[in-house]
Amino acid sequence: MIQIIDIYRSFGRQQVLRGISLRVPEGAIMAVIGRSGSGKTVLLKILIGLLRPDSGQVLIEGTDITQLSGRRLDEIRERVGMLFQGGALFDSMTVVENIAFSLREKTKLAPEEITGKVERMLASVGLADMGYKYPAELSGGMKKRAALARTLITGPSIVLFDEPTTGLDPILVHATHQLILD
Repeated sequence: MIQIIDIYRSFGRQQVLRGISLRVPEGAIMAVIGRSGSGKTVLLKILIGLLRPDSGQVLIEGTDITQLSGRRLDEIRERVGMLFQGGALFDSMTVVENIAFSLREKTKLAPEEITGKVERMLASVGLADMGYKYPAELSGGMKKRAALARTLITGPSIVLFDEPTTGLDPILVHATHQLILD
């Protein structure tokens, strides 16, 4: 479960979040909708500890992450997948290398197991034949799907999406929604 309690966040004199509170029960899907610049991305970054709130609490599975740093914060982050708005793919790695990155860094899976997981994930996002390409060789929608595959490959217990369907055609929007539901 995620609980946000009275979160405030400003950047200089620009107040972005003003007393945000919400509760997301385990297994729930929640969407935060708002205008551009209204603080949605800031809220997501606070949820994974990339930004600290000026005040308030963020409880993830009962632990206030606003009080954590170092290894303790990393332990929480390992259970959270984040699809960033721009994808945040590594330009110097192929799509396969991008998706396999966290499996290679954080697990003890054999190389053939990693390859199999990556191939299945590529197929599930409609990129089965694109693994050899670099991000610069992909369309915007393909980059988004590659980033989605990288986010989901470790099977995180909590997944945060920052505009997961922006730039996708209607068929892929539906497929992406289905992946989120699954």
